[in-house]
Amino acid sequence: MIRSMTAFAAGERATAWGTLGCELRAVNHRFLELGVRLPEELRALEPALRERVGARVARGKVDLTLRLRAASGSAGALDVDETAVARLAVLHARIAEHFPGQRVDFVDLLRFPGVLVEEAPDLQGLQAEALALTEQVVDDFLAAREREGEKLLAAMHERIDGIGALVAQVREWLPGIREALRQKLEGRLAELKVPIEPGRMEQELVLGLQKLDVDEELDRLDSHVAEARRTLALPEAVGRRLDFLLQEFNREANTLGSKSVDARTSKVSVELKVLIEQIREQVQNIE
Repeated sequence: MIRSMTAFAAGERATAWGTLGCELRAVNHRFLELGVRLPEELRALEPALRERVGARVARGKVDLTLRLRAASGSAGALDVDETAVARLAVLHARIAEHFPGQRVDFVDLLRFPGVLVEEAPDLQGLQAEALALTEQVVDDFLAAREREGEKLLAAMHERIDGIGALVAQVREWLPGIREALRQKLEGRLAELKVPIEPGRMEQELVLGLQKLDVDEELDRLDSHVAEARRTLALPEAVGRRLDFLLQEFNREANTLGSKSVDARTSKVSVELKVLIEQIREQVQNIE
């Protein structure tokens, strides 16, 4: 499955604690680099979030952000700790005789540590909502990667087909190129106007053809084309595998150019390098 490394997805859901928001975005990177930003209430979820995203995303610089926007009136219920108030009353009775006329303000009493109690939120429920929302956003994120990957796949297949066509064209030209080489050699030997040793022309021809022999390079290019097509059909991430394969493509194209004795094969070598570089640009964008 070909997936682009660049993608963006976001989602929200209303909860009893407020509105949860999740964003997932990624750009190209050689490996997986995951950054996580969480509100304080969800800090404990970071290991689980890293595990879940890492299990489904293989490459890219990925940023996961979760936000919690508290709803109006969503704060926990308030109550008074009766035990704390009773202790304060006892303390007040003990020291009141030393401060006659001293009055305790109600607001000051509520501010005393431990008097006013706020009901703690249900963090487990909030975390469950956050995980569910993240899974939904990851689904959308991967779908976006796959849609972009389909375009990259079509572009790579087009260029791989182009490489295969160029290799086939060179194979068609080779008999004519070899014959032209023979005629050129015969002409040069004839210009010497000296007796030719028996078999000398054949030896020179064999040496010339050995330098021209690109059958092995063409065979390897055909093999690389078949391997590229097979790799593109694999269900896993294949970006790094293709990157290595393109190095092999480039090696054969360079050798083909260095052995060329014909303007047509020299041009093909250049065209191969152009197609290989175009594929490389696409591979840098895939997972």
